[in-house]
Amino acid sequence: MRHALIFAAGLGERMRPLTERTPKPLLEVGGKPLIAWHLEKLAAIGVHYVVINTSHLAEQFPDTLGDGSRWGLRIRYAYEGPTPLETGGGLLNALPLLGPEPFLAVNGDVWTDADFAALPAEPADLAHLLLVDNPPQHPGGDFHLDPHGRVHGEGEPKLTFAGIGVYRRELLDGWREVLGNRAAEGGARPRFSTVPLLRAAMARGEVAGTHHRGEWTDVGTVERLRALDARLRAPAH
Repeated sequence: MRHALIFAAGLGERMRPLTERTPKPLLEVGGKPLIAWHLEKLAAIGVHYVVINTSHLAEQFPDTLGDGSRWGLRIRYAYEGPTPLETGGGLLNALPLLGPEPFLAVNGDVWTDADFAALPAEPADLAHLLLVDNPPQHPGGDFHLDPHGRVHGEGEPKLTFAGIGVYRRELLDGWREVLGNRAAEGGARPRFSTVPLLRAAMARGEVAGTHHRGEWTDVGTVERLRALDARLRAPAH
């Protein structure tokens, strides 16, 4: 697994006014930008090429992160335009910059102590998802992980998708058919989530997963950002 994609194009509306001047993945926690934690982990497992999706305040990413050489990485930026394309549209937009091999994709606004090296570099399925215990803000969860490591759209108990997974580019095959009428939204740059594609793949038995029981934070509010920052700065870390 030599390539990775970081979703960093969101508007961060729930975190205003902080995100009016700084994209959410560039907000600092524990003394460095949130996205830098991902870059360090990716470099540590041997990833050498990272594509970062951008939209809101896009120019700040290359200004802050440069070409990635400080981490031993090569960073390319996939600009989505002034309106973010969501995860599916962003993945489709970035696909020409990614190679033919499976790649790790991670949301730029999450933090975790999960070991990325534990994820399969060559998944047998179209996707291998990292799932976590349901946080207070999302008690219903997203998907069911069965005892055999298969992920299903239905079934109980449900876990929450961590926004981290390894994908084969073939996950995007037939995206127009899966989305139906929604496929036309956005014109040349369609906007859509990966969730319908993942659910379709789950229905075919082509999605596996791992339950991460360690730390994970969806940095979706100012309060969660501050709590994470305090935890990372505590002496135990």
